[in-house]
Parts: sequence; structure tokens; C-alpha cells
Amino acid sequence: MKICPNAYYNYLKHSKAAYLEKKQFICNEIRNIYHELGGIIGHRPMRVFLSRKDIRLSKTTVYKYMNKELKLQCVCRRKKPGYKKGHAHKIFPNLLEQNFRVEKINQVWCTDFTYLFLTNGTTRFNCTIIDLYDRSVVASENGKWMTSELAIRTLKKALKATGCIAQNLILHSDQWSQFTSLEFILFCQDHSITQSMSHAGCPYDNAPMERYYRS
Repeated sequence: MKICPNAYYNYLKHSKAAYLEKKQFICNEIRNIYHELGGIIGHRPMRVFLSRKDIRLSKTTVYKYMNKELKLQCVCRRKKPGYKKGHAHKIFPNLLEQNFRVEKINQVWCTDFTYLFLTNGTTRFNCTIIDLYDRSVVASENGKWMTSELAIRTLKKALKATGCIAQNLILHSDQWSQFTSLEFILFCQDHSITQSMSHAGCPYDNAPMERYYRS
């Protein structure tokens, strides 16, 4: 049967039965944790989650179980496409100063851009406006390019959807050139919309939008 004596005697003694049972239990835990978190973690954070369940293994062992035997790969976020920053026509002061409590609907809106990766490998850009009163989406538009035209189109859709007369309405954004462009500023002025902008390089100033896109 071409079996070495050592393997035969180990089989008789069942010396590896406990090891194989424990290994199967650990692999089941790894599989459950992986799917509960949506497959977004690799073997290093997996080791941390296992330790919280009193399963202490080396990084190498977790990698072997997860990647080699279970074939579970971390779902990585794609790199953002290259973006050339334009020149700002005008920068507006931050009227919110991280105070995101609003008492009435259609009083303060927040907006921002994000990237959408399609299954065919192409990239689309999304502009969304949310109402700070209840964090609901007022309008959302997609386009092939991140332009001020896309921002204006989204804002037009928001005004039409709510039917509100934008008096005393504050639109808070970051300092992207699409929101600081002359076209977008003139559109806001024509509709009596007061612009507010985050400080440069401070995502916390527009935290509700960042949270929306993250979720």
C-alpha cells in the first residue's frame, strides 16, 4: 500500500485526531469572521479577531489557513484614479465649523464627489447632496467626468425634487474646483444659495458626507 511505518502507527494511535479537529474548528471560525465582515480583512486583522475569541495563532499560521487552504482573499479597494486639481475662482468661509445639528428641513445641505468603479473596469463619478436635518439623500447624479456641470446638474435636481425656494439655504462642500468654479458660484448666487466650505485638507469639516459615502 506504499505507507510508511510511521504513518501507519500514527493512524493506529489517532495521534493527529485532536489536531485535525482543532484545525477544522479554527478554519470554520476564520470562514465565519471573513463572511461576517464582508471579506474586507486580510490575515493580519484576522489574527486580531481570532485572538478576541481566545484563538491565538502566529501570523504565518493564519495566513496558511486563510489564504492557502481556505482560499479566502481580502477584497481590496481600488486606487483612486488620477485627478488634476483645478484653480479655485473663490473660496468661501466655513459657516458650520463642524456643527451638524440642524433644526429644520432644507436649511443646510452637504455635497461631495466620489468614485464608482464598474465591473468592466471603467470609472464613473458621483455627486450627491444630503440634507443635514435627517441625513437623507436629496439628489444624486453620476457622470463620466468630475466637472462643475455635474455639480450644477445635481443641485438643479435637488431644487426640483424638494420644490423649495432656496432662501437662507446653506450648501456646504469642500474646496474642490468644481464647487469653487465661476459657473457653480453664479448658479448658487442666482438661486440665493449661501455657500460654505470645509477647511483645506480637513475631511472632518464635511463628516456627514464622508460617512454617507463610507456607508
